[in-house]
Amino acid sequence: MVSFACKACVVFLTVFICNTVADIYLHVPRGSNNRLNEKSATRKNPNRLFDSQNNNRGGYNVGDATESPFGTDEGKQYRMKYFQSGPWKTLRQAKGQSYLTIEWTNQHGCGGNEDSSPQKQNCALVMQYMCQDDVDSPTGITDTLRNGVNTKKQDYTKPNRNNADSDRSNADAKSDRGLHEPWSWYNKCYLRERNKGLFVADQKLESDNGLGYSSAIYTRQNPNGNRYGYECPEERDYFPYWHPTPWKDIAVLAENASMCDHYTRKSFNVQPYGECVEDKGWSSYNNKAACESNGGTWKLLYNYLEKATDKTNKASCERTTTGGLTYKWAVPYDTDDYQPECLVLADAPECAEAPWSRSNHLGNGRDGVPLNYTWVLPHFPSGNAKRCVFRFRYNISTDDYDPYGTDHTQNNEFPQKSPIQQNPYVYVMSKQSPLRLAINTAQYGRIFQDRSHVFKLMPRPSGLTQDRIFNVNVRGKRGNIVQVYPAVEYDFAPNNLEVKKGERCNLLIHFLCLSHRDICPCVPGSNTHNNGNPAGDGQAGSAGEGKAGTDRNNMVELSDRGTNFPTPFEKSKLWQDVSVAWIYHGKTDISAKDLAINLASSGYYRCADDQSCPESEHTDYLVSTKTKMNNLLDNASPSYEGVLLRFQKKGVYNYMCSRNNNFTNRSQKAAIIVK
Repeated sequence: MVSFACKACVVFLTVFICNTVADIYLHVPRGSNNRLNEKSATRKNPNRLFDSQNNNRGGYNVGDATESPFGTDEGKQYRMKYFQSGPWKTLRQAKGQSYLTIEWTNQHGCGGNEDSSPQKQNCALVMQYMCQDDVDSPTGITDTLRNGVNTKKQDYTKPNRNNADSDRSNADAKSDRGLHEPWSWYNKCYLRERNKGLFVADQKLESDNGLGYSSAIYTRQNPNGNRYGYECPEERDYFPYWHPTPWKDIAVLAENASMCDHYTRKSFNVQPYGECVEDKGWSSYNNKAACESNGGTWKLLYNYLEKATDKTNKASCERTTTGGLTYKWAVPYDTDDYQPECLVLADAPECAEAPWSRSNHLGNGRDGVPLNYTWVLPHFPSGNAKRCVFRFRYNISTDDYDPYGTDHTQNNEFPQKSPIQQNPYVYVMSKQSPLRLAINTAQYGRIFQDRSHVFKLMPRPSGLTQDRIFNVNVRGKRGNIVQVYPAVEYDFAPNNLEVKKGERCNLLIHFLCLSHRDICPCVPGSNTHNNGNPAGDGQAGSAGEGKAGTDRNNMVELSDRGTNFPTPFEKSKLWQDVSVAWIYHGKTDISAKDLAINLASSGYYRCADDQSCPESEHTDYLVSTKTKMNNLLDNASPSYEGVLLRFQKKGVYNYMCSRNNNFTNRSQKAAIIVK
């Protein structure tokens, strides 16, 4: 990830790492690390969707919607659901916000400063997302976000000068394979000449993409042009990128706050970027001067939150103030005809110093708290449900060369040689007995990445637009710490959620073989987290309770987190002290007893009997009539949409999962503190 200044486009922030086995893992929302539904401990295809640079272990399987694996039917996958924010910018005291806590681990350290907590490297963390309307094939098979049902990567037919922009996409893109970036994004990357102002050290980048020049698929970290889904390698390796991208920036956690002004101003959320348009339908030119001197037109394109399709001219578009958002009549980045449309602009990303974490350690940050960032989920004025994916990139660098002032003039082909060389020898005794350093210049200044599975951002339920929603999730994966590493074991997230009396807390507890921490959505669970062979360099197996390879979670009240026996309903206070603002099956007048039954059974039961739920739609979900639930939840769904609860009284409400809290010390417990 690198910041950019143009000099044929020169980059001046790089990243470093020596040979490593793992680096950044996303736990909330659930990070895939390119996994889909593998029963093995290692992922099957590290090229499936994106270049993570992580170990083949780690990552969480996509969720199942039923007690059986989804097989070849993507409709049986469970997609996490989060409620969007309301139009909170027009309200006082930030009412209407939805909060999603992002949690992760990064191996090589971050944050701190030279005086109080010196680090061995510089770092930056960048969070992004992309969304589209949640309808079947919203924009066609070539750009519909999906997880897929097999682990193959999408196809790509390399162009030649006669078919560089012909319609190869429909033959390439397969509906049963995962897709994040659209086919057209990678095609433009393949056709566009790479930025030759970048520092590549002594790496020999491929010089011909088959069209007579070296394109943006070749970078110092990817000198051979390997393909990872439809990701563009040059954009992956540098931030902020100097061309339009399909990603929207959420936040940058920088090594130093002095970088924040630059990151914010150069974000594509804020600044439009250009691409070259030629009559032949495609272009190799990567800057305005080269484009226009060769007869092309340099078009500035804009990022956006969504399109306001009901606004058909500039005047009606730009006088709109719905939800406190900014509307602009401009050409969108994903245009087909370069005509302006009414765009709802995305907010500028937040920027702050990165949280401190210890080097060479995949664990918590200061005070034993997981590394985290609270994302205020966007408000979409259309009211449409959105299908989305979250992306997290991590870069590290050292001070062995100037990360801000080193550019292409210090590559090896210039008289001034690269300040770093591959596996160099150094002398400490007058040219005698040299020592060799382990330096791989393709990885000296390095980007790591993880991404979520596809999830949904849902419109608010009627009447709840002004309420703040806090999301409580489950994180973790089936197995003991060795079997799941570098993922984590089960836990609730956040462990301690503080809310004010009367605020709504959305306990959408979805269950999955691997769970992660979110502030308040559903948690999907997998039926295939067996962590079997091949196990890579770790232990195989799925230690835990219930059917092997399955994730199940529930919520039962606990009087004290030092104990391991749930509170009997007759002595409970949680269920009596809340009211239901929303529940997935619609019956908000549910009794305290039936609410406790619902959460304890992970949605398997809705009510005790037809006295409390006489409606016909609940008949098949009653304790009195439904097939008996397995006491380890094996026949319950691994995924549960949850409930929005309004807390009526002050107090501390402890809770636990009955299934996964085994051995007394493997504690899946948490608390909600109402002040």
